[in-house]
Amino acid sequence: MPKITTDDGVGLYYEETGEGTPIVFVHEYAGDWRSWELQMRFFGRRYRCITYSARGYTPSDIPQDEASYSQAHAADDIAAVIKGLNLGRAHVVGLSMGAFATLHLGLRHPELARSLTAAGVGYGADPAKREQFKAETEANTARIKELGMDRFGAIYARGPTRLVYEEKDPRGFAEFERQLREHDTTGSYLTQRGVQLRRPSLFDLKADFEKLALPTFIVAGDEDDPTLEASIYLKRTIKSSALLVMPKCGHTMNIEDPDAFNRAVLDFITHVDAGTWRNRIPASQSGGIVR
Repeated sequence: MPKITTDDGVGLYYEETGEGTPIVFVHEYAGDWRSWELQMRFFGRRYRCITYSARGYTPSDIPQDEASYSQAHAADDIAAVIKGLNLGRAHVVGLSMGAFATLHLGLRHPELARSLTAAGVGYGADPAKREQFKAETEANTARIKELGMDRFGAIYARGPTRLVYEEKDPRGFAEFERQLREHDTTGSYLTQRGVQLRRPSLFDLKADFEKLALPTFIVAGDEDDPTLEASIYLKRTIKSSALLVMPKCGHTMNIEDPDAFNRAVLDFITHVDAGTWRNRIPASQSGGIVR
């Protein structure tokens, strides 16, 4: 079973397919390495694609110490995969928790990335929702410990921003829910405690994002309300960014609307590799309305 060992000794299970320029896919809290299968099949025809399970998600190792789980560890784990496989600079595509880690990789290890795609990013970042997010996350950790992931996963799968997925694709949603319920209870609990609950707000990192020069693609679903304000904020703050809002789409966009998601990301990374991805025109951000 192939694994990359991180700097602090955690083994990360990975799979890869294809040849060429590398793309690393980073999953969300409710996903794992399997969440990117539709992207592995699509992009693997022309790129070297890598998907892996984060620490706390089998078949990767499950550290038992809460201190082993943090936003910094999550970003550094992407770096460990890139360096461990000798990828050089890779396109990095993350969803939700994986999108936070992708953005932090860009801040901590910009030399390892060709581009950043941050999809469904922003839960708990809005200052007006910060305390609500912390309270709900605390409640989730208690329920995970009480119920275990098989039972808790069935509840978590039907969060408000995922209902549209079940409505449009019951078969795909059932697979998503089944995989979520298979997650390790301890790993899921510690990920909520160490990563979700304690990660810094994106709005507190404005000065860092203003300096970020990597090509950045922000993707939001228009029915994924907790991410909309944060996505607009990132678009306005990162000078090298673009924003796509996918219509009638919730949080799990890469499997909910895979064709639209894949085509949009392909167009983005094609521009990056061709050298035609450009920063925003400074004059377009003058604050004027008509002049």
